[in-house]
Amino acid sequence: MIDIIRIDNGFGRWDELLALILSSFSYMDEIVDPPSSAHRLTLASLAQKATSEIAFAALEETRLVGCVFLKPETDCLYVGKLAVAPGQQGKGVGRRLLAIAEDTAQSMNLPTLRLETRIELVGNHTTFGRWGFQKTAEKSHPGFDRVTFIEMRKQLEPIPA
Repeated sequence: MIDIIRIDNGFGRWDELLALILSSFSYMDEIVDPPSSAHRLTLASLAQKATSEIAFAALEETRLVGCVFLKPETDCLYVGKLAVAPGQQGKGVGRRLLAIAEDTAQSMNLPTLRLETRIELVGNHTTFGRWGFQKTAEKSHPGFDRVTFIEMRKQLEPIPA
């Protein structure tokens, strides 16, 4: 059974969380350019990120198997660092974390989820598309003259009054 918990200052498992993110993003190391921003994370910056954003962890018993970081924006909730342990992918952990993101957005009266995924990660585009996201923009990292990532959004159903 997977439990979802809120990550806060009392979390204390930053080393495990960083290892989870790095391991779940490692498959893209030889695929994406520029390298993933996950490589710039440190224990301190991860703890700060969890303080400045809304973060959740997925636990199977006591083992950390997933996480997501959410950042409110003007018209949407940005979904970042959605990570699922390699051995847990395809088992619904990511979908559970996105459901939490949807609930969070709706509780904040934000009508849309937004995420970014690298242009090379076609499998991610397909998966997010199955989850209701649609490509809304193609963008480039600074210094690149080609598209390096796409933005995808999911319009949420309004909560009945």
